Amino acid sequence: MDFSPLTVVSPVDGRYHSKTSSLQAYFSEYGLLKYRVFIEIEYFIALMNLGLIEKSEEISINTLRSWHIDFSESDAIRIKTIEKTTNHDVKAVEYFLKEKFDAAGWTYCSEFIHFGLTSQDINNTSIPLSLKEGLQNEIFPLCDELLKQLRELSTQWKDIPLLARTHGQPASPTRLGKEIQVFAERFEIQLNVAKRIPYSSKFGGATGNFNAHFVAYPNIDWVKFANEFLGSIGLARSQTTTQIEHYDSMAALFDAFKRINTILIDLNRDIWSYIAMDYFKQKLKEGEIGSSAMPHKVNPIDFENSEGNLGIANALFEHFSAKLPISRLQRDLTDSTVLRNIGIPIAHTQIALKSTLQGLNKLVLNEAKINADLENNWMVIAEAIQTILRRENYPKPYEALKALTRTHEKVTKETMHHFIDGLDVKDSVKEELKAISPWNYVGIQLVY
Repeated sequence: MDFSPLTVVSPVDGRYHSKTSSLQAYFSEYGLLKYRVFIEIEYFIALMNLGLIEKSEEISINTLRSWHIDFSESDAIRIKTIEKTTNHDVKAVEYFLKEKFDAAGWTYCSEFIHFGLTSQDINNTSIPLSLKEGLQNEIFPLCDELLKQLRELSTQWKDIPLLARTHGQPASPTRLGKEIQVFAERFEIQLNVAKRIPYSSKFGGATGNFNAHFVAYPNIDWVKFANEFLGSIGLARSQTTTQIEHYDSMAALFDAFKRINTILIDLNRDIWSYIAMDYFKQKLKEGEIGSSAMPHKVNPIDFENSEGNLGIANALFEHFSAKLPISRLQRDLTDSTVLRNIGIPIAHTQIALKSTLQGLNKLVLNEAKINADLENNWMVIAEAIQTILRRENYPKPYEALKALTRTHEKVTKETMHHFIDGLDVKDSVKEELKAISPWNYVGIQLVY
């Protein structure tokens, strides 16, 4: 069977490939190899700038960097071919670059490729950098787009009164725009948390102490060198490590995305419920089918698809954030296979973000249904009336309203006004009470 989007095991690379293909540059095997080549080349250039490698007109920094910039699929295949012999993926990258050096006539300095390093100095810089750039270039812009959409909808619907439902029961009215803003605010806060988390990396030799570097060049401040080198490529160096990065920052990032995704699950379920209540219709797309059996249906599939993908993403984020910070003594390999999969929950998150955006763009407000539910639930202003009666020191107002709302099968405007007329209060208070309706008892305007 040929390898294709139809035969891959994961729907991330199959059914949803059109939505996730932009992540291949960061989280595929090709992407990992390209980032490893980048780190090795930039490290070699840093050693040159440190004065350890004799500068020569023969060695072109532009040529060195072109090997990363122009890194091709055939280059990746060559590295994988070398790996068949080395049985070591990072060593294969080193040998690939040495081939390049030999071909360029730079063999005399090729031993400074990967000088003093262990494989984790490359992995624990390549992967955080690919994660950083993947999120900043692909995921955070989608998040920003979704946040913008939520803000726009909250403003657009800021004056739409809405019957609230607490415990699923009719409750004091709210505004639709404010209910959307609840999600926008929560989403923005957690998104900002995620954006502030540093991308930490390990760089310090076989057990983190610069043993090989120090024994070869004891007069160089290798800690300063490593800090400046990683800072130059946009990473923060963890100062004290074993052979590997401790992944605490990466775990914090995955936990932050779990919270972001949980907020989106909550949003998807609320919008789904509003669609079920007929508060929203959905724009129809020519030729699209909602149900294979029931022609009338237009299912809220975007929100359901998003919720399902967010659940998968969160299950993996949960495992990653719990597993990655734990390693036996100075090193074990359990992090290696996990790190190769970090693109999977990010891809499911990307699918979910796109689905939620698509669903929100299909929504059509059904004000007639919203108003009908308000009209059918005049009992929800009972809270307002009993509160004003408390202000007026009226005896047992809560009990009076409780009796009214629970003894009448349906409380209407007429029912409520008849009750008000029978109250022993000033006429001005009665007028005040009669001015309250389910449409205006919506509290403070929180969206401007």
